[in-house]
Amino acid sequence: MAGATRDAGEQRSGMSPQVFQILLSLVDRDLHGYALIQDIRRRTDGEIALTASTLYAAVKRLLASTWIEEVEFRTPPAGHDSRRRYYRITPQGNAAARQEALRLERLTAMARDKRLLGSLRTTPQPKGSR
Repeated sequence: MAGATRDAGEQRSGMSPQVFQILLSLVDRDLHGYALIQDIRRRTDGEIALTASTLYAAVKRLLASTWIEEVEFRTPPAGHDSRRRYYRITPQGNAAARQEALRLERLTAMARDKRLLGSLRTTPQPKGSR
């Protein structure tokens, strides 16, 4: 993920679950690192529990790839801790997350076609999903 574009081999294999979850967390709001960790843990029912070192290594790569950017506050929100860094998904990051979601959707459709998975109504949903 050194750049915003990926080679064909990386495209086929998709992005890491951790990177996808970070981008997914940032789709609808800006978050700081600890809030990202909490959001991902909650949404995945603990299946993905990032450590601070794993998160910040991924954040560093995402910043370098321009898939996320650090938020610069003109007027910090109430209760803002100046030590916290907030992150926002960029249009490139949104496009990459969408591309990965579509890739996963295609794979899921293939598994359903082969009857590996049941229909959407019979497939158990993760906790906290709608």
